[in-house]
Amino acid sequence: MNDDLIALRRSLHAAPEVGLHLPRTQQKVLDALDGLPLKITTGIRCTSMTAVLEGARPGPAVLLRGDMDALPVREDTGLDFAATGAAMHACGHDLHTAALVGAARLLSAEREVLAGKVVFMFQPGEEGHGGAQLMLDEGLLDVAGARPDFAYALHVLADRPRGLVLCRPGPVMAAYSVLEVTVEGRGGHGGRPHEAHDPVPALAEIVTALYTYVARRFDSFDPVVLTVGEMHAGSAPNVIPDNGFLKAGVRTFSETATTRIAAELPAVAGSVAAAHGLTARTSVRPVMAPTVNDPVAAAVFADTAIRLFGPGRYRDLEHPRAGSEDFSLVLREIPGAYGYLGAAEPGATEGNHSPRARFDDSVLPDAAALLAGLARHHLNPARKAKS
Repeated sequence: MNDDLIALRRSLHAAPEVGLHLPRTQQKVLDALDGLPLKITTGIRCTSMTAVLEGARPGPAVLLRGDMDALPVREDTGLDFAATGAAMHACGHDLHTAALVGAARLLSAEREVLAGKVVFMFQPGEEGHGGAQLMLDEGLLDVAGARPDFAYALHVLADRPRGLVLCRPGPVMAAYSVLEVTVEGRGGHGGRPHEAHDPVPALAEIVTALYTYVARRFDSFDPVVLTVGEMHAGSAPNVIPDNGFLKAGVRTFSETATTRIAAELPAVAGSVAAAHGLTARTSVRPVMAPTVNDPVAAAVFADTAIRLFGPGRYRDLEHPRAGSEDFSLVLREIPGAYGYLGAAEPGATEGNHSPRARFDDSVLPDAAALLAGLARHHLNPARKAKS
């Protein structure tokens, strides 16, 4: 399937779509699955797809996910199949989609020896658009007639050696929340600050207080990573503004820490503002939950990779990655595991989300074999990872 999968990936790469509505991408996947013994359902509120493969004998159900959406990044790779508009598959979701098509073909070819069902989850809107939640709301977990017993997903990395598989039990990616703070004061003349209530010094102290708080009040083995990425106040150098505003992205690695930051960080901002005689309006908006791997499923992931590719191509991920992933919502409902496959081109220096990220798509057969092997472990234990 190597040539077909690479051709599909490059076709997807050249025509990226962002968000929840990916009609061209959906049609290309439908065309690629045509003729396979699959029950296909398309989404109502987004261009999601599920394809169910039913084995010849009863057994458990396994869900495999591939995300399909691109990023609003203008490509600068120089590839002859590069996207030419304002969007790019800078995160490798084009490879994920092609790999899941490959897994569907592999498993369909051995349907007669499978005991159970496979749910192939083709998801739009992973990049912060809530695609996984929409699919859950529209019955993802019921589409096979029985709730899946395990769920797996694979992500390519542009900055890790080609073919290296990584996974770990427990937290594997961070939760992501957005803290917003508006400090309300009273504006005035820059030369007479005593006649105003200046929000800018309070806003600056809130930034320092937030950084100090997460460093000193949270366990270093269950850390919080906070970055103030936006600050706005005023429109002229000689005018004290009425208010100031900041936004911070907050990464956490457990449900406990995620709950704590939602309660405690607004209180920090409010206390600093109060010390200046001002008020602060605050909110914490959860965007993605922490991605936490089930220990049993993580062991299956490692065992499958080693059986397929040998021990030299598998490595335990030493630490969770600070990025976020909405497959976390699926793993809240079903035990499963999320892992990585290195796809760096020789000499590559740019990572995922860079406009210059280049992925070696010769890894696609391995990606398809790994996804298929994960399902096979549960549906045909006699064969396990063999393909």
